[in-house]
Amino acid sequence: MAALTDEKTLNELRPKAVLQPLHNSIPPELLSRFDPVYVEHYNKYNAGRLHTHEVPIEEFRKNPAKYAISYGRALGPDVFRITEQKCPVQGGEITVRIFEPTPIMDENSKAKKRAAYVNFHGGGWVFGDLSKDHDFCKRVVDSLDGNLVAFDVDYRLAPEHKYPIPVDDCWTAFNWIRSQKAEEFNLDPNRMAVGGSSAGGHLSAVVAHLCRDASIPLRLQVLNVPVCDLLRAFTPDGEFDRENCPYASYQEMEFTAILPVARMAYFHRHFLGVPRPASSEEDWKISPMMAPDFSGLAPALIFTAEMDPLRDEGEVYAAKLRAAGCQVELVCMAGAPHTFSLLDGILESGRQYSEKVIRTMRTELVM
Repeated sequence: MAALTDEKTLNELRPKAVLQPLHNSIPPELLSRFDPVYVEHYNKYNAGRLHTHEVPIEEFRKNPAKYAISYGRALGPDVFRITEQKCPVQGGEITVRIFEPTPIMDENSKAKKRAAYVNFHGGGWVFGDLSKDHDFCKRVVDSLDGNLVAFDVDYRLAPEHKYPIPVDDCWTAFNWIRSQKAEEFNLDPNRMAVGGSSAGGHLSAVVAHLCRDASIPLRLQVLNVPVCDLLRAFTPDGEFDRENCPYASYQEMEFTAILPVARMAYFHRHFLGVPRPASSEEDWKISPMMAPDFSGLAPALIFTAEMDPLRDEGEVYAAKLRAAGCQVELVCMAGAPHTFSLLDGILESGRQYSEKVIRTMRTELVM
């Protein structure tokens, strides 16, 4: 009888199954706040995978497609013509992809002048290429009914090309389009807009300031989940400065999906170097939040995402523009991740983003 009891006791000691969360899972405390459509998408395609910042940059550069996740993007409509040209920059050249609509002819059979939208892709100044916003550029051109040409700028990336090279490339490309390509593409140089997401939003904000300083008219800046302050959230060595960071969304969303703060710290280190140059502390082109003058800047359409650590700095940047008398519209996407605009094929917030940008461009750019 004792033997049977012992056997029963031993059977009850069998190891219990312990279910560990998958690597890069959405934190349980944030799960209910995300759009449920995004949660389903993320758990299917992202949870359990390495983020690209967790892969050695040398390995990523060898085969970027191995780490790419492109599900969720809506295909853009066909446009009249897509070409590429090389733009000369300091120390080399970069590619600019050009999206043209069918020309509109006036009553004298002369092609009407068109506005220009210059796009800077996101990716933390480290990742991203011309595939990032290809479909978005097609959609914008198609929806503006022949009144706009889009130019997508393939600026050089860090860490191979650290700051200020990505900024300088974008400013050079903007001026090249405006001064050397206006006649070729039948552009009105007084009807230009810039825009981009994340790092692309940062680059667009900087270009907007440079345009104002150079007395170049700019009709619109589209800043989607922009990086506005790259310094005050991080130590000079590029580590998260949790206690001194002035933006509560950084603490609240430290471990959020897609853009955890560790990923932002990685971008900081690759873009600026370790330690970042001492001159960074006074350089507003790294952190446009620190620009000395916000007056006279182009009208701004700014998007933030509720579940993004960059949410609060985008709101503060909008407030600074408004306080300086600039025209600004701020839209916060509820339940949305940092990358919502890239998921317009599945997320309502992504569709709303495209529709809002197109409506605003029509108002600000079409005569």
